[in-house]
Amino acid sequence: MNRQATAALCALALSLAAGSAQANPPVEAFGNLPQISEPKLAPDGKHFAALQTLNGKPAVLIYQVNAPKDAKPVVVPSSEALVDAFEWANADRLVIRLKMSFKRIDDNRVRPWVRTLSVKADGTGSVLLLKNNPTFQYNTYASYIVARDEHDPQNVYIPIFVRNITFRMFHEYKDPNERWRLDLYKVNLETGEGHTLQTGNFQTWDWIMDGEGHLAARIDLTPYTDVRDTLLQKLYVYDNGKWLKPRAFDATGDNGVNDLGLTDDGKAMVVWRHKGPGPTTLMRHDLKTGDESQVLWANPKYDALASLRDEWTGRVIGARYADDRPQYVYFDETRAAIQAGLQQAFPGLNVHIVSMDRAKDKVIVAVDGPRHPLSYYFLDRTTHAASEILSGYPGLSEADLGEMKPYAYTARDGLNIPAYLTLPPGKTAKNLPTIILPHGGPDDRDAIGFDWLAQFFANRGYAVLQPNYRGSYGYGRAFTEAGLHQWGLKMQDDITDGVQKLIADGIADSKRICIVGRDYGGYAALAGATFTPDLYACAASVNGISDLTKFIVAKRSDYGKDSRTLSFWFSRVGNDYDDSKRLDATSPANHAARVKAPILLLHNKDNTTIRVNQSEVMFSALQRAGKDVQFITLDEDDHKMALSQTRVRVLKELEAFLKKNIGT
Repeated sequence: MNRQATAALCALALSLAAGSAQANPPVEAFGNLPQISEPKLAPDGKHFAALQTLNGKPAVLIYQVNAPKDAKPVVVPSSEALVDAFEWANADRLVIRLKMSFKRIDDNRVRPWVRTLSVKADGTGSVLLLKNNPTFQYNTYASYIVARDEHDPQNVYIPIFVRNITFRMFHEYKDPNERWRLDLYKVNLETGEGHTLQTGNFQTWDWIMDGEGHLAARIDLTPYTDVRDTLLQKLYVYDNGKWLKPRAFDATGDNGVNDLGLTDDGKAMVVWRHKGPGPTTLMRHDLKTGDESQVLWANPKYDALASLRDEWTGRVIGARYADDRPQYVYFDETRAAIQAGLQQAFPGLNVHIVSMDRAKDKVIVAVDGPRHPLSYYFLDRTTHAASEILSGYPGLSEADLGEMKPYAYTARDGLNIPAYLTLPPGKTAKNLPTIILPHGGPDDRDAIGFDWLAQFFANRGYAVLQPNYRGSYGYGRAFTEAGLHQWGLKMQDDITDGVQKLIADGIADSKRICIVGRDYGGYAALAGATFTPDLYACAASVNGISDLTKFIVAKRSDYGKDSRTLSFWFSRVGNDYDDSKRLDATSPANHAARVKAPILLLHNKDNTTIRVNQSEVMFSALQRAGKDVQFITLDEDDHKMALSQTRVRVLKELEAFLKKNIGT
């Protein structure tokens, strides 16, 4: 990025730094969905689209770049389904993924179902993709666009599960998964009609294209028959109309090819690899030879969290990792220069490119920090003009938010645990009521940045500790493996050790500590109240897990016994056959009698990631044991809490629960 553009952004950043604060912003200022998220430029740079909140739900709005001030954006008509994601297919059309959770006629469980529609930039011409086949009315894969083709912009490529009728004619099904196969369809954006491009099989897991309409490879997943619960991943390269001999990889747990896309020259795949105890790296895997000796990106301390991809070609152009903050590394000089200029313009904040037009002249960047809610800026590199698009949380100012700092500590076995401490604004770090907020995943991690939940607690007067316990992703393979099969054991000890340090440092009032979490964090909250009952004054679980055996059984039922998903959870939690005693011993629902503190359970009724029976089982166990428990079922939403009304309800219930049990 040149000096003029950097100067323009610097001036804009300074002009937006000041702001007045309310004494106590309403819950909605934190809980409502962001006013804007995921803005994306069209390839010609003439429009951009974004997710925005409309009547408490995410909606897609399309803006004309450099439009008159009184011009209004196009609002894509909403439906009962939730907008889950979107992307530009070409300069004229946007594709939008819609998601619903419901029971199908031939299924007795609530499942997520998705559809994709195509719409013109002016909001007209809406068409449902794959509408010509009623089998695809709802499909778990009917939204995933594998590739576009610059030379054929009216078509996209989508993998679809279809009934495996041909297989049934010659074989008896040994597994329910054999009833389906993953085919690759070419789908017209104007008509919505799709036709088979390539036929897969019941073991096909993914298709890889080169972004120019050509098939590059496919990946199959198959059980390794010699060893139970071991999976093989087979990479088939497509060369001049023929499939080359497959290359096999161990795909058990999170091993395997982990394809991230093609390299910029299209001759190799970029794969995510962990070899030994060191961090995960990005490697170049040559399509024709299989050579994998070239390292594209590596860091001696931190894992690659994700690849960065070109919006229009799908080629891998960089990597994202995190030390204490998210970091973005680009392979090409143009993007690297823009990133360096952005970091100069917004010192001390997290900043990165979220979208560029094909010519790289127009750029949308995201900026956030603990006391700077996520905002988006538009930069025109030809005119050097910079302007703010919109803040995600306009009801919050810097003075409303707490300072967030690293707070690393040593676990009882000597392992270093990275963590972050957010202090309530205007209060000294002494004898504070405290929230322990473990992240979900557990293959996730916290980093310094804006967190709407942590900042809500800080605004209400609580210190907030976010520990990256062992098993958190991002700190190298050895750190991840230290958490394998340690749910409720060493992973929980890491959280406990952080609480003890807060008490020893005089920051936390030992009698006013509550543990709160979502997802795995909800499990950690219930485990904390169960296995260290004297440590916490209360515990709250949002969409959490209470029975590990039931959790694993549900994953087998949802994904199949030979699925990579089940293999992953076996590696993290354990096998419900071989590890049944440990799973029972570390399931909070089996030990409700040990609980001393009040418990709050909140769970989305239609949650298909962690089903509501996890909270129902815990609630029943606590009631039978005569414990103080409250259970609230959240309607019409999913695991991610995609509706404003859900987030606001959760914050209001948590605020009342915390105030009652640990004050402010």
